[in-house]
Amino acid sequence: MKRIIFMGKTGCGKTTLCQKLNELELKYKKTQAVELYENAIDTPGEYLENRHYYSALIMSAVDAKLIALVADPTAYDHFIPPAFAGTFAKEVIGIITKVSLVTDPKQIEKVELGLKSAGVSRIFKVDTVEGVGIEPLFIYLESILKA
Repeated sequence: MKRIIFMGKTGCGKTTLCQKLNELELKYKKTQAVELYENAIDTPGEYLENRHYYSALIMSAVDAKLIALVADPTAYDHFIPPAFAGTFAKEVIGIITKVSLVTDPKQIEKVELGLKSAGVSRIFKVDTVEGVGIEPLFIYLESILKA
C-alpha cells in the first residue's frame, strides 16, 4: 500500500489519524519532525503554519500517493491557504476532525469553505477518537492507496 500524507495545523488530529489508520494505540504525541508510518506520513503542524516550511511539505509529499489537508473546526484558524492543493500534482482531500466537539454548525461550514477554497477534491468529516466517519474515510483511502 502506498502512503497518504497528512498536513494541517498543530493539534488538528493528524497524528491521531495516523495512529488509527495503522491500528496503533491512540495517544497524544507532539510531532516534531516528519514521521513515517506503514501507510501514512505525519507532518508537524508548524510546516503548514509557517509558509517558509512549505517546501518541506512539498518534498515530503513526493513519497505519498494521496494528500490530506486536515482541519479542526474547533480551532480559530486552520492555516490552509486558498489554492494550496494546486501545489501538488496529486489528489488532495480534506478531512474535518473533531466533529463531535462542534457546538455550532457554522464551525464546520467555515472549515468546509476553507478546504474547498484550498482546492480539495472531496471532504470527510470525522471524529477519530469517537469513531465517527472513520469507516467511509478508511474505505476510500484503501481504494486509492491500493490502486
